[in-house]
Amino acid sequence: MRRAVAAVVLLAGLLVPVTARMQAQPASVPELLRQAQRAQAAGDWSEAARVWTRIVELNPVQPNYWFALGTARQRAKDYGHAVPAFERAAQLGAPAMGGYYSVYEVARSHAMAGNVERAIEALQKAFDLGFPDLPQAVRDPDLASIRRDPRIVDLLGLRDTSTMSRVEGWRYDLALLAREVRRKGFNLKLSVQRPVTREQFDAKVRELDVAIPRLTDGQIVLAMMKLLVFIEDGHSAVWDFGENALFQKALPLRFFWFQEGLFVTASAPQHRALLGAQVLRLDGRPVDDVLNAMAEYQNRDRGNPMPTKTRTPYLIRKLPILYAAGLVKSPDRVTLTVHTLSGDQRDVVVETDSKDAEIWNTLPAPASWVTFASTLSAPPLYVQHMDKAQWFEYLPDRKTVYFQFNGVRNDPGETLAAFADRLMKFIDANEVERLVIDMRWNNGGNTGLVQPLLLGLISNRKVNQRGRLFVIIGRRTYSAAQNTATYFERFTNATFVGEPTGSSPNFVGEEVPLTLPYSKVMANVSHLFWQSAAPQDQRIWLAPQIYVPPTFEDFKAGRDAALTAIFDLAG
Repeated sequence: MRRAVAAVVLLAGLLVPVTARMQAQPASVPELLRQAQRAQAAGDWSEAARVWTRIVELNPVQPNYWFALGTARQRAKDYGHAVPAFERAAQLGAPAMGGYYSVYEVARSHAMAGNVERAIEALQKAFDLGFPDLPQAVRDPDLASIRRDPRIVDLLGLRDTSTMSRVEGWRYDLALLAREVRRKGFNLKLSVQRPVTREQFDAKVRELDVAIPRLTDGQIVLAMMKLLVFIEDGHSAVWDFGENALFQKALPLRFFWFQEGLFVTASAPQHRALLGAQVLRLDGRPVDDVLNAMAEYQNRDRGNPMPTKTRTPYLIRKLPILYAAGLVKSPDRVTLTVHTLSGDQRDVVVETDSKDAEIWNTLPAPASWVTFASTLSAPPLYVQHMDKAQWFEYLPDRKTVYFQFNGVRNDPGETLAAFADRLMKFIDANEVERLVIDMRWNNGGNTGLVQPLLLGLISNRKVNQRGRLFVIIGRRTYSAAQNTATYFERFTNATFVGEPTGSSPNFVGEEVPLTLPYSKVMANVSHLFWQSAAPQDQRIWLAPQIYVPPTFEDFKAGRDAALTAIFDLAG
């Protein structure tokens, strides 16, 4: 179960760096922390609870210790004594991801103890405080004793939709989605400071609710997409994948929006002839009209247009959605008018496929596909290992380390921290004059993993100098990657090259998606404000000092214009 795992991870994080955190505490506390760690590792939760009790006696002001005590007592099945420990943790704001998690643990403790009314009361309180993970509560086995109560059925959206009519089912989904936006959507919580008010949002919800009987399923989905775009939060969205049938099929092509237009950059093998072709029209409609029309349904941070360039080329693969919007003639096939690499213009009929409907995080393409880059005699570095979270290569003729940072995550064989250590050691041991960090494909991950890399860069005097440290950013630099790029801007001497990022330096984020019970549409309502830049920073994106937008001419020629610009600047 995720909460149990999270608790163990939290405890591990508390217990390892003991000395640095406990210098002002009595000398016995570090040893007690080690004892608690050993007891937990052995699964002796009664002993762990005894030790944590002594720890909070010595240090009653540390909220994470109270949460650890509650966890140990809960694991020892001492639910009655777990509750006050979690309640104290909640009063002090623990754990770090939000005090509502402590209240949620109060609910779980009461439920496991058979205290139904208290469990229901605590779970409602956790949700009122903004507990973000509705799906977790839905599947949590420790809440089984209260899940059939009508109050919990309503709270968790557990009504049986199989008995509902189509209109009832869609209205139930809309009501649940709207409630989640009101309950935890960050922009609506701060409606006084934002251009979107709760009243405006509620008016949009009522308008859609009334319209549902006369709309097709696809049109309802589009309206839900536009509803979440309205709250101006780049992470809150109806996602274009999931169990709903509208998202199960897509064109077996990958498009990219270059300066010159929309081009095919990857395809299933049967459409190899379309690689490098520019798309001019879809069923006779100019491609710019289609892209601009679908931009209305693309979630983005306030004022930032880059997600339109990033996500819309993926969205137009989903013909059922384009058909619902009245942009193509069929949900199953489309006639593409293309200008091929050989210079001719022709019409090609392409049908949807269910095999690779979702390719957003499959870089450079599904394994069975072919890519345009693979046809180049010498593909540039930036398209060679897009599937790896991070890697680097030394360019001896330039005395440059090229580090492609594709995901803020650990690779299966190496943590990001270990990678950062290896990277810094290589720089120190070799003749390196500059470091280039390429983040143009990086759409995020876990910001909590970034610290070792950031600290390594800050302390590395060899490359942390103006003109020696460069970061390539772009439209896909987003979420945890946006945070990372913002930290690089604030705390290092990096020069930024490429396109603006896909998010704002300060933005609303986090992803805890829910699947709507009737339609099986997957949606996300984000709930945290990431303030990685200065509090007064109102920029819509992190902009490069050297602007190098991607062009198909460079792509076709195998040139990396961003890296070339860096070398030209360095001389």
